[in-house]
Amino acid sequence: MGILVGLPKNGDTEKDFQVNWGNPFGIQAELRAPFLPAEWQEQSGVQLTWPHAGTDWAHMLTEVQECFTAIAREIAKKELVLIIAPDINAVKTQITNRVNMENIRFFECETNDTWARDHGAITLIDGSTPRLLDFCFNGWGQKFASDLDNQITHKAFIGGYLKAEYENRLDFVLEGGSIESDGLGTLLTTSTCLLAPNRNDNMNRVEIEEYLRSALHVQQILWLDHGYLAGDDTDGNIDTLARLCPNNTITYVKCTDPADDHFEELQKMEEQLQAFRTLKGEPYHLLPLPMANTLKDNVERLPATYANFLIINGAVLYPTYNQPENDVKAAGILAEAFPDYEIVGIDCRALIKQHGSLHCVTMQYPERVIR
Repeated sequence: MGILVGLPKNGDTEKDFQVNWGNPFGIQAELRAPFLPAEWQEQSGVQLTWPHAGTDWAHMLTEVQECFTAIAREIAKKELVLIIAPDINAVKTQITNRVNMENIRFFECETNDTWARDHGAITLIDGSTPRLLDFCFNGWGQKFASDLDNQITHKAFIGGYLKAEYENRLDFVLEGGSIESDGLGTLLTTSTCLLAPNRNDNMNRVEIEEYLRSALHVQQILWLDHGYLAGDDTDGNIDTLARLCPNNTITYVKCTDPADDHFEELQKMEEQLQAFRTLKGEPYHLLPLPMANTLKDNVERLPATYANFLIINGAVLYPTYNQPENDVKAAGILAEAFPDYEIVGIDCRALIKQHGSLHCVTMQYPERVIR
């Protein structure tokens, strides 16, 4: 089954389309637009919304800014970084001479927090033009303030920092971390997040699926109904649990300790993944990531996960937690999933203290969006 949702626009021939956007489908006959690209497709850059004293990071600001600097440094080796912050000069003092500044772009803007994955634009490729879909971010079901973050995409577009067509989708709540695309028409998500209270309460599962099919031009939606991480504020964003990878591969968190509170739910999640099929009816190649050892903030368990990795041009950046055996094992699994990529670990113990990790603080954009 192919993705037959329209022809390339702006006069692009099939050859032009491949030159402009690569061949995300791997089959010439299936090159069609618009489509939701996979994360491993060629990128123009990655957005970072920088931590500052007005965020929940205030009590550990230096520690988390060091982590963000490390992330920016690795991304800037491969592509552009768009840094969004209310005080750009303050950020420059932190990263100058430590990061490839030629690949840094700045946008000064007021922000609530730093979770770019969930307040950043979701981008479709539509012929020769990328299209920014600006969905509503409401602090994971109104748990946290998000009024400023919810305006970032539109302000960045109006200011020319994100160069693409713009589509207002603010009447629908959707976080970037809640969906995974293979670029071939399949979307992976969780029912615990998309059906959670205070997201889109006026819509049931069937209606939400119909909406996503239409808005994102996908052909099938794979719903995970099981799996969770203690301490997760997102109600089960998919990027903490399972990730689509090239060649019909899914990496996912596996718990092997029957005494762990996660064991039963993650085992049921694994069984669902085993039952999933591609659009061509083939099973997925499943690669289990290790469960991180328990990390706590006082008495509360934190949602440390190796599934929260970021794919950029030629590299996979993955979170480490100062757990040598697990950190190394996770790197090996990711090297198997991405054999032609550099696998780079970044210490994300600072991020996990606010219940997120590496993928959560980033949002990638395909070619031509950040310049």
